[in-house]
Amino acid sequence: MLDIVILAAGKGTRMKSDLAKVLHPIGSRSMLSHVVNTARELGDYPIHIITGYGEAQVKASLNQDESLQNVESRNLNYIQQIKQLGTGHAVQQALPALNNDSITLILYGDVPLINLTTLNKLVKRVNSKSLGLLTVTLKNPSGYGRIVRDIRGSVTSIVEQKDAAPEQLAIQEINTGIMAVNSAHLQSWLPTLSNGNAQGEYYLTDIIAMAVANDVAINTEQPEVEWEVMGINNRKQQAELERIYQANQADQQMANGVTLLDPTRFDCRGNLVCGGDVVIDVNCIFEGNNTVGANVTIGPNCIIKNTSIGDNSEIKANTVLEDTMIGNNCIIGPFARLRPGTTLAANAKIGNFVETKNAIIGEDSKVNHLSYVGDAILGKYVNIGAGTITCNYDGVNKHQTTIEDNVFVGSNTALVAPVRLGKGSTVGAGSTINKNVENETLAVTRSPQKTMKDWQRPKKQQ
Repeated sequence: MLDIVILAAGKGTRMKSDLAKVLHPIGSRSMLSHVVNTARELGDYPIHIITGYGEAQVKASLNQDESLQNVESRNLNYIQQIKQLGTGHAVQQALPALNNDSITLILYGDVPLINLTTLNKLVKRVNSKSLGLLTVTLKNPSGYGRIVRDIRGSVTSIVEQKDAAPEQLAIQEINTGIMAVNSAHLQSWLPTLSNGNAQGEYYLTDIIAMAVANDVAINTEQPEVEWEVMGINNRKQQAELERIYQANQADQQMANGVTLLDPTRFDCRGNLVCGGDVVIDVNCIFEGNNTVGANVTIGPNCIIKNTSIGDNSEIKANTVLEDTMIGNNCIIGPFARLRPGTTLAANAKIGNFVETKNAIIGEDSKVNHLSYVGDAILGKYVNIGAGTITCNYDGVNKHQTTIEDNVFVGSNTALVAPVRLGKGSTVGAGSTINKNVENETLAVTRSPQKTMKDWQRPKKQQ
């Protein structure tokens, strides 16, 4: 059995923010969310989150976290560390909640990209006579606690940078802080920690020397890649880890067969599932949950959020899609904006500078240029001329426009909802329609054209 303890109490003063440090995002999800989700993949074990600064923020963030909503049992236990007196003191707060017969895995809320495989390997190194310690070897270990080993290679202690002797500062193997320990050992060792060090804090790392004194072996593991254990203390580190995260997302998409015209200019801030032979151009951003069918082409500079795109569709440059459903063989854009509630059936076309909202657009229907279609239902083979708008809002309430099959709406038309255009009807360009139009009829409301032969064109005054 596991008890998982996540340290998440710090403010993160170097972030220069009122937001709790662990709530700053990587890939649009908080650092803490990443850690909790990885911890949950280990199994349905208790997760004890040590909170401090911004405790209410932390709880609210995880309660609203969509990535945790579908978990059968979140099993999160919040434990407050009123005063932040070091990592050892933080884990002390969790002692009453730990099972004596469990293994305690200690993680950090500001180390978001730790890998499940690494944690599984670490936990397997623990028994009643050993603990697991995650270390990493760095070219520049400055700032980190050093792993001190004896002549046999066994770990004897961890020395923090400010307490290290010159020969210890030359050690390149450093402590990541992540460890797995028999819970009964923690119950015995943590109450005896001392704060007699340069920082005046209770170091969790001091239990390594206690383990050695009690003939408990220190079994070390290292992550496959260094970025797994990179922590975030400032905005620069956050930006660096964001790019690593996005590079990993791009690699995964390409491994699944997606063509990214420039992987360094691809951002997935959620989930993206693609079919075969998808091509994505530069500077596209995917947020929330998105599915893209086979043979889809997405042009540059698109923002796509919580959207499903059918097979063989084309999303042209600078298009924004949010909470939409796109059918097969659709063409959208460039410079189109499809807002929440938009659904396109097969072969529909949305052209440049068109905006839709809460609109259902039928098969083979077209809204080609410079139009707004909101709170509307369009049937099959509808053609909406340039500059047409559905006047759906009366200043208080929204109203629906219904356009049935085979309707042609001329350019620069205002459809004042609620209104229905019957099957096969035609609306002349420049009309304002505020009454229902019968099937197979022509509706025109513009004034008759007049020609004034004696009209004098104004002249510019001297």
